[in-house]
Amino acid sequence: MADETQEAGGVHFPFPFTPYAIQKDFMAALYQVLEAGKIGIFESPTGTGKSLSLICGALSWLRDFEQKKRQEEERLLEAGAPTSSDGLAPALGPPSSCQGSPGTPEATGEPDWITQFVQKKEERDLVDRLKEEQVRRKKREERLQQIRHNAKLRFAAKRMRQEDEETERLLRLSREMLAAGTEPEQVASGEEELVLAEYESDEEKGVPSGVDVDEDDLDEEHVTKIYYCSRTHSQLAQFVHEVQKSPFGQDTRLVSLGSRQNLCVNGDVRKLGSVQLINDRCVEMQRSKHERKSITEEEEPTRRRRRQEPRATCPFYSHERLQLLRDEVLAGVKDVEQLVALGKEARACPYYGGRFAIPAAQLVVLPYQMLLHAPTRQAAGIRLQGQVVVIDEAHNLIDTITNIHSIEVRGSQLCQAHSQLLQYTERYGKRLKAKNLMYIKQLLYLLEKFVAVLGGNIKQNPNTQNLSQAGTELKTINDFLFQSEIDNINLFKVRRYCEKSKISRKLLGFTERYGAVLVPSMEQPKLSGFQDFLQSLQPGATAAPATPAEAGEDLSPRPASPLMHVEGFLEALTTANQDGRVILSRQGSLSQSSLKFLLLNPAVHFAQVVKECRAVIIAGGTMQPVSDFREQLLAGAGVEAERVVEFSCGHVIPPDHILPLIICSGPSNQMLDFTYQKRGLPQMIFQEPKKANRVEQVLLEYSRCIKHCGQARGTETGALLLSVVGGKMSEGINFSDDLGRCVVMVGMPYPNIMSPELQEKMAYLDQTLPRAPGQARPGKALVENLCMKAVNQSIGRAIRHQKDFASIVLLDQRYASPAIQAKLPAWIRDRVEVKATFGPAFAALRKFHREKAGLS
Repeated sequence: MADETQEAGGVHFPFPFTPYAIQKDFMAALYQVLEAGKIGIFESPTGTGKSLSLICGALSWLRDFEQKKRQEEERLLEAGAPTSSDGLAPALGPPSSCQGSPGTPEATGEPDWITQFVQKKEERDLVDRLKEEQVRRKKREERLQQIRHNAKLRFAAKRMRQEDEETERLLRLSREMLAAGTEPEQVASGEEELVLAEYESDEEKGVPSGVDVDEDDLDEEHVTKIYYCSRTHSQLAQFVHEVQKSPFGQDTRLVSLGSRQNLCVNGDVRKLGSVQLINDRCVEMQRSKHERKSITEEEEPTRRRRRQEPRATCPFYSHERLQLLRDEVLAGVKDVEQLVALGKEARACPYYGGRFAIPAAQLVVLPYQMLLHAPTRQAAGIRLQGQVVVIDEAHNLIDTITNIHSIEVRGSQLCQAHSQLLQYTERYGKRLKAKNLMYIKQLLYLLEKFVAVLGGNIKQNPNTQNLSQAGTELKTINDFLFQSEIDNINLFKVRRYCEKSKISRKLLGFTERYGAVLVPSMEQPKLSGFQDFLQSLQPGATAAPATPAEAGEDLSPRPASPLMHVEGFLEALTTANQDGRVILSRQGSLSQSSLKFLLLNPAVHFAQVVKECRAVIIAGGTMQPVSDFREQLLAGAGVEAERVVEFSCGHVIPPDHILPLIICSGPSNQMLDFTYQKRGLPQMIFQEPKKANRVEQVLLEYSRCIKHCGQARGTETGALLLSVVGGKMSEGINFSDDLGRCVVMVGMPYPNIMSPELQEKMAYLDQTLPRAPGQARPGKALVENLCMKAVNQSIGRAIRHQKDFASIVLLDQRYASPAIQAKLPAWIRDRVEVKATFGPAFAALRKFHREKAGLS
């Protein structure tokens, strides 16, 4: 159907078809939240076109915002100075709250002519900036238009790729010839200058001839944009495809971001497997490239002249090709898979190509972790100041933030990190400066004390080291520091040292070079005990190596440095005492035991997002109950209640297309009470695939059976799929039409109330959140909300479009409570029927499905 322009709330919204009334309401409310700079909690049930509403609503606002900005810029340039007082000019400069009396003559005591001179200079600077921005924008638009309509540029990129492949082939042949020859002849003293040094052309350096270019030259000013994030890469890809089909699909500058693991096109790096290893190898290769450039001609004669194998640099990191890839990315909407394919074709890195496209992009699509984790956000070049953030599928946002910033380190990792660091110090200690040695000794001390607080000994094998105590213990951060006897160490300085010195990466390179790092045995002459354990942690490693790994040796992928996990734990320990807890888990042997940091206050990490952004949208299909978002996340992040806007819409299906039933008793009039104490009485079996890769196979067999039943009309009348709440089948899977005609929820999926983590979280909320008169304690409300979020997410799988129909059966008498029903989505809550006995419930189900199947 042709694109249509819809009007809602006085705003024109392009849409690919005639939208539902609730979609118009959604877009109008979204537009107003973005315009007013507020925080919006948006709920639109599955099957109501939420993604399209988000796309068309948000991009319509961005279209109008850019148009207003251009009009104001043109007016200012024509006037030559920002002299208007209509409120638009301050929007281009500092906020009005940042301007005021300090700049007035009365406040500064400066003469009028000085104040006027400063003001005129600021006005001239603003006009100059606007002119520069216009020039950059015009050049970018012309460049993208050329790429969209001019095939010559693509042929140029292809030719460049072919030249690189030929050069690489010739270099490989040259290296093989050298490797087949004898050792190079030793030259006499004074002859070194006659030997050609290792050559690297400007193109190989990624620098145009005669020009010294760094990454900053690829950077530019960030335009106002929308950051859209979701939980999984498949959800992000689906969103990008919706953008491609929308009226904005041709003109929107969209960038899809992902991890190096998903975007890397360097085969040698990809085969490392581990996310951390891929990240470290990539960073190391870029560092090697920059180190080569940093060696000046004056330094060269003083360097020790010896022939050595240069460190590898990435052939996909080229300034010229990255520019072409960046422009190709901005010229058309592409998902991650398309970006990778484009990077392979252009022989340019999709990871860095996407990063360099961020400043000019209008819509950036990225996973949760890249946005919600500040160090990852900064490393990716994401700037949130004045921008719009849309967090979709946000029903589990609080848990996501908590999990991202909670970290666990095992006893085996602590021992391995200590062993590796100790041997690194023994080998290079004499070459290290005093400050390096001081911090390394502090790290060794910390590792020793972490093992000791678990009840172990750092010098013994953690696999055979049985702990005298078993169980779980929770500590405040301060109590843990005192008990571990590390309260006298400045963890902020240690963390900064690890970050700046990159000690964990040095340690990783050390272990890769020398294979398995083993503790020198003082007591046993043979390889056993601790040494044998450490060797077992290094897949593919050989027995105690004494020399570097042979060149060309096929080393299997190794896990990331254990010190990296420890660094994450150290960073967590710098959290404010009241915002986290440390869990000491002692499980028999030291290797199985662990230290875990549990974040109790996710608001501390969300505060920067809501503070910097112009507006934040938290959206999902099932957001009820929303009190958790208001109380635990937004209020704790310093968001005023009046800045928060809630929007919730009904479903697009007719009222008679859904039958939600609460059944309180079974056929034998036995009350259905699946509480923890009673649910084990009846014999029940639930089974779903244990492995994620079997989910598709089970679903395929399930759908085939249903399709066969619909065609055969034989003895088989349907199929039954049993799964558990929170399992692989509970969310993200489309059970539309005949795949989901009836959803039965057996019992209430309350979380494990005996969990130490949950108990600590409940106690924290009881202490920090106010309790309204007549309402349950915040901790108890948390448990109920976690249960109902799981219920709502599961039962929302069946209805997927306007003509779909399904029945929803809640089997537990506790659902009859008005307080519980209030936490159901409005489109279900308004139609729910409570059946005290089984007979009327069964009759209602039979009648509903006969009518909908056309059998009545």
